[in-house]
Amino acid sequence: LPLKKIPGNYGIPFVGPIKDRLDYFYNQGRDEFFKSKIQKYQSTVFRTNMPPGPFISPDPKVIALLDGKSFPVLFDVSKIEKKDLFTGTYMPSIDLTGGYRILSYLDPSEPKHAKLKQLIFFLLKSSAKRVIPEFEACYTELYDTLDKELAEKGKSSFQTVNDQAGFNFLCRAFFGSNPPDTKLGDDGPSLISKWVFFQLGPVLSLGLPKYVEELVIRTLPLPPFLVKKDYQRLYDFFYHSSGFVQDEAEKLGISREEVCHNLLFATCFNTFGGMKIFFPNMLKWISRAGVKLHTDLAQEIRSAIRSNGGKLTMAAMEQMPLMKSVVYEGLRIEPPVPSQYGRAKKDLLIESHDAVYQVKAGEMLYGYQPFATKDPKIFENPEEFVPDRFMGDDGERLLKHVLWSNGPETEDPTTANKQCAGKDFVVLVSRLFVVELFRRYDSFEIEVGKSPLGAAVTVTSLKRASF
Repeated sequence: LPLKKIPGNYGIPFVGPIKDRLDYFYNQGRDEFFKSKIQKYQSTVFRTNMPPGPFISPDPKVIALLDGKSFPVLFDVSKIEKKDLFTGTYMPSIDLTGGYRILSYLDPSEPKHAKLKQLIFFLLKSSAKRVIPEFEACYTELYDTLDKELAEKGKSSFQTVNDQAGFNFLCRAFFGSNPPDTKLGDDGPSLISKWVFFQLGPVLSLGLPKYVEELVIRTLPLPPFLVKKDYQRLYDFFYHSSGFVQDEAEKLGISREEVCHNLLFATCFNTFGGMKIFFPNMLKWISRAGVKLHTDLAQEIRSAIRSNGGKLTMAAMEQMPLMKSVVYEGLRIEPPVPSQYGRAKKDLLIESHDAVYQVKAGEMLYGYQPFATKDPKIFENPEEFVPDRFMGDDGERLLKHVLWSNGPETEDPTTANKQCAGKDFVVLVSRLFVVELFRRYDSFEIEVGKSPLGAAVTVTSLKRASF
């Protein structure tokens, strides 16, 4: 491949980043912002500024990687440093996380990274037996609520019930603690949303008038003291519920307090946040795929459960190839975390499909994942939701290009990489979500609106299982 100079520029200091930010949020929107630059430079690798820019981010300059071939360099921790880059070109105040730099912000080269990630693996392992029964219980409650609201009002907001069911499920599965039975009550999801907003606000779009939004959330960071009490309530719940992980942490030389802030972040930000975004998105794509897919899923899921003695087990789910493919296709077409960042540790050569580019040590790389996982040189009909895309041998071969977990689907998280510790857990609960839906219903209809995170889904019809 030819060696080319990376096209694009950052514009005049201060003015360039502001112009890019206005294009990204308002004038073009995110996807169009990237598409227009690919068009302009005739390249999927180019220089640009990424929001939020002044005054929140001291250096908004990045090299964008927008194809399936260049994007995976972001997973290579021998070449890329991940320190303090979880949210991008700025880092929220550590006052929002008890004064600690949380695991998500640590590079694998830092001594605490391996220990903290090991503790997350320990948590996941100790909750293994509770996951399926607690999911069934919490999501049965969710569907009971949806049925009741549909009968009364003719429609029901999926967001509200999903947030409550998702949070209760995670706390019951991970810690054996049911939030409604504690001082936290049903307040968890709303406290989390507010706390997450203080961290992600500068890169979200709230749909407010442009100048209001710019002034309120993109000029200066929101002061952490405004959510201090909310965070303390969440922290107290996690501190009282997670004694067994704190005991394990002390053996590794991590304080009870530090591991508790990490458990809160991993549960509320990483996992709950993922379910909050991904489950409504799954409903949206499955709904659009139509009744034939609904019928096929219902038949496959119910017959696999029947042939396993009427019980939902891991073995039963292995006999549901269409359901598994649907979940992977959801993760491919609209990954719950669209952006990845990394800083070059040394001078690098990065390949796209049609050129090689030289990157200097210290430069920031940015990958917009939906462009990598919808790369037309890798996937046929990349913009279409193809339910059976990952079925059969050819489908299995494509799994290495499903990248939602900060690593390929065919690889595993370890203490030495930055792949999501809960990768397999997320795939499992997403499968459980589809299974519980079609165990109970033949088909469903929804309306989709906009939301700062994911899609706002209103359920308008649920057709109960008829066979």
